[in-house]
Amino acid sequence: MAQATQLPTMSVEGNLTRYLQEIRKFPMLKPEEEYMLAKSWREHDDSDAAHKLVTSHLRLVAKIAMGYRGYGLPVAELISEGNVGMMQAVKRFDPERGFRLATYAMWWIRAAIQEYILHSWSLVKIGTTAAQKKLFFNLRKLKGQMQAIEEGDLSPERVTAIATKLEVPEKDVVNMNRRLAAPDHSLNAPLRIDGEGEWQDWLVDEGDSQETQLAESEELDQRRQLLSIGMETLNERERHILTERRLQENPTTLEDLSQVYNISRERVRQIEVRAFEKLQKAMRNAAMEQRLETV
Repeated sequence: MAQATQLPTMSVEGNLTRYLQEIRKFPMLKPEEEYMLAKSWREHDDSDAAHKLVTSHLRLVAKIAMGYRGYGLPVAELISEGNVGMMQAVKRFDPERGFRLATYAMWWIRAAIQEYILHSWSLVKIGTTAAQKKLFFNLRKLKGQMQAIEEGDLSPERVTAIATKLEVPEKDVVNMNRRLAAPDHSLNAPLRIDGEGEWQDWLVDEGDSQETQLAESEELDQRRQLLSIGMETLNERERHILTERRLQENPTTLEDLSQVYNISRERVRQIEVRAFEKLQKAMRNAAMEQRLETV
């Protein structure tokens, strides 16, 4: 998508109003125009068509990016990341599926912006699971609805309400709220004005003993070995789908995998379930054989 690099840009200190005025110059596409451009890009690698698809949706990117301004990051960077997501959406969009590009692109735009926020907002990575990401990006909105943005620790009633709404443990709500309320500090920050002593000098080592760590390491190695043996029993497609759906930090969607293999989402799900069952059976058998060898 060579011409995608010619998209309007805005520096961190840039004028947002001027940028919004500039992207309004790109016309919105009618359904039939969008369909023909998407086919031209998909079937003939027409970079001009791809460029028109992207630029016609820059206003959508800006609108979505503006909804993430509460995380203290420059709007220009949020828009830039959203534009990357938009380009990814155009690359993968299939006009034959019957829905508009905007509907498909919204997921890619949000995913790109959210991933950028998670990596930029905190010194320590947070939101490592789907539930934690959901909590991270919805807690502020729910606090706003409760008129509790300026509160420190939330009341037990509000913690319960948010945990129920987002289907997460109450302790996760409390911890995330405190993370969002307090900035990260370096462990190397000095304790005193004279620079002597650091915060890390006062940290208590709450980790497991060396014996426990060794036992856990050996158990982890055994599990990895069993997993490797089990994966060998799967065919290439089963192995790829299972890896993308069950073994990735950010699982690939059924929609994306259905496009890779040109099959329905339900068929991808069936293959995933069958592959997982085969993997479990193979791992159990391998574990049993290892136990018999040690007897």
